[in-house]
Amino acid sequence: MTGTLTCTSPIDGSVFAERPLAGDGDIAAALERARKAQAAWRHTPLDRRQALLTKAIDAFVAKKDEIAGEITRQMGRPLAFAPFEVAGFEERARHMIAIAPEVLGDIAVEPKAGFTRFIRRDPLGVVFVVAPWNYPYLTAVNAVVPALVAGNAVILKHSHQTPLCAERFAEAFREAGLPEGVFQFLHMSHDASAKLIAHDGIDFVSFTGSVPGGHAIQEAAAQRFIGAGLELGGKDPAYVRADAKLDHAIENVVDGAFFNSGQSCCGIERVYVDAKIHDAFVAGAAELVRGYVLGNPLETSTTLGPMVRASAADFVRGQVRDAVAAGAKALVDPKLFAADADGSPYLAPQVLSGVDHGMRIMTEESFGPALGIMKVDSDEEAIALMNDSDYGLTASIWTTDEEAALSIGDRVETGTWFMNRCDYLDPALAWTGVKDSGRGCSLSRIGFEQLTRPKSFHLRTAI
Repeated sequence: MTGTLTCTSPIDGSVFAERPLAGDGDIAAALERARKAQAAWRHTPLDRRQALLTKAIDAFVAKKDEIAGEITRQMGRPLAFAPFEVAGFEERARHMIAIAPEVLGDIAVEPKAGFTRFIRRDPLGVVFVVAPWNYPYLTAVNAVVPALVAGNAVILKHSHQTPLCAERFAEAFREAGLPEGVFQFLHMSHDASAKLIAHDGIDFVSFTGSVPGGHAIQEAAAQRFIGAGLELGGKDPAYVRADAKLDHAIENVVDGAFFNSGQSCCGIERVYVDAKIHDAFVAGAAELVRGYVLGNPLETSTTLGPMVRASAADFVRGQVRDAVAAGAKALVDPKLFAADADGSPYLAPQVLSGVDHGMRIMTEESFGPALGIMKVDSDEEAIALMNDSDYGLTASIWTTDEEAALSIGDRVETGTWFMNRCDYLDPALAWTGVKDSGRGCSLSRIGFEQLTRPKSFHLRTAI
């Protein structure tokens, strides 16, 4: 008995999808198909691989309206914003396909008389991608498309909250004519996933999820010499300097904190504001947040949907209550949001002032629509507070002084440093984290390095 996957929609608690979980035989057969298919796929000319994958992206984007609706029903993002994910998916996928010839081409070394020498990037084999629900396509595409264009086969396990996303990937690749077995998905339990990682047939694991989940992935792979790319979330800070363009900073920091109901690994979760503009920033942020519309994400007027489940919303409620009990001031009245209720996934957004690092809201990942704002007196204080975290995925500075931004950025422990923007992945730049935000890298030309292995050719031609 393998069990059943159940996707419960946070919109109304109804069952949106059910799927049987893969058994041992299903998993073994998928792995055998993947290894057989990859042996041929790796020798398929790169331009042919590019063409097939481009055709798959075209097929996927052609169904963007259907796909956006499914995202909303599976994880609750307002329908008005769901198409953004398809656009981001397309941007990243096309970029990684386009740069593949340059990145995957042979690497020349300095000439040496009588020898031909170069380094070639070989695909690893079979890549196992474990993707989360919060950005179900944007997270998965970071590994799936570059792995395939590099000549690997891919097995995708998607979150039980978003099973249709894995199926949409498969549908697009099938319509494009990708050879059978090159891409597959499996609906699997956590235990089955761990067994698969420990199997000799898997050559790399790409995981996006929680810190405990990352530890479980590493433990499963510990007895084997395979790599694992781990993107494990964050408690991302923003620093607003006195010279920032205040209206721009307020608008974009608030959006970076509350988009997707705050359920973003690189969303803003804590803000440090220069004392000179602190009160104005706090007032502006609270006013903007009071204007959100919390409700059914299928309604076009809704700008803030439910969190993925009631327990996640109650966790954030607990953080907010603890902070208020410790002296923080909650600036948004939950009564403004009729849908908010304890034990419900519908959670009113909250802005807190008077916070400090003794409060969970400033140190513990919230993954929800709550934001703590703290007054600082100097760049030095802001740097120390930004670095006072177990996480280091992204951080941002809001200033008109580029030189100061660069200088401060060199001292902040983070994978990505933004100036005057946040909560965005540029596919031309490396996506990586430090500390408990994980290890490894996806996107950019550097992202191909963990999906390939170097192979040196040393040919003596003069004998």
